[in-house]
Amino acid sequence: MRKILFTGMVALAFFSCNKGKINNSEKPLAKVYDRYLYPSELKGVIPVGISAQDSIAMSKDFIEKWVRNQILLNTAEMNLTDKEKDVENQIDNYKSSLLIYAYEQRYLQQKLDTVVSDSTILAYYKENQPNFILGETLVKGLFIKLSVKAPELYKVRQWYRSEKPEDLNNLEGYCFNNALVYNHFNDGWVNVNEILRMIPSGSTMVNSLLSRKYLETSDKDHFYFISLKEIAPEGTVSPFELVKNNIYSIILNKRKVTLINELESGILSDAQNREKFTIY
Repeated sequence: MRKILFTGMVALAFFSCNKGKINNSEKPLAKVYDRYLYPSELKGVIPVGISAQDSIAMSKDFIEKWVRNQILLNTAEMNLTDKEKDVENQIDNYKSSLLIYAYEQRYLQQKLDTVVSDSTILAYYKENQPNFILGETLVKGLFIKLSVKAPELYKVRQWYRSEKPEDLNNLEGYCFNNALVYNHFNDGWVNVNEILRMIPSGSTMVNSLLSRKYLETSDKDHFYFISLKEIAPEGTVSPFELVKNNIYSIILNKRKVTLINELESGILSDAQNREKFTIY
């Protein structure tokens, strides 16, 4: 919000800088009340080398924005008190904030250690598990949708429950040729409701599926098979791999805060030792 305010102030300051000034050497492009816009003020606005058509379009857009801002500025000046119109302190404060922020960012670039070991992340995870409670049930597994006319369905019933690598390879080859949907999500966590939404009356089967880990159902045209390899129930601690990146960001942010606090304390201490400030 402060950045938007500052940008607006700069824009108004630029658009009002020629108030009351008449340039007899140029023909004005626009006039709003006692303010004029001259061609020389478009220098630097229109890039060099663009087509005449684009130049005309950009000039027109700039002029229209200038007119709009002048009208808004005049209305503001007519309706605000002298105190409300005094924005110099706000501009100075924002400039100071920008300079301090820029220096702090450069300091962080020079000093911040961005390497966070897996052991450090895991330790933080174990110490702060109440902060990583799941708000939904997540699962890993597979989902298969087949036509009722698909061949050798009895083999699918055997394969989709199996842990044997050869059975899983057979299942994958079969599904590649016959499945309408084959969603293998053993390597990534998925909200269980996303899976259940793909089967008829799925919302009523969640408890049955989570207790058995296998589900087979059908409608008049299709067979549906779901196999869950892992379950992370709602209300339990999130799996580590899901929050690992978030923890990295948390640790990095804590390091940033520590560095900035140390920087500020060091600067203030140095200034105090050298008697560079006095508080009365």
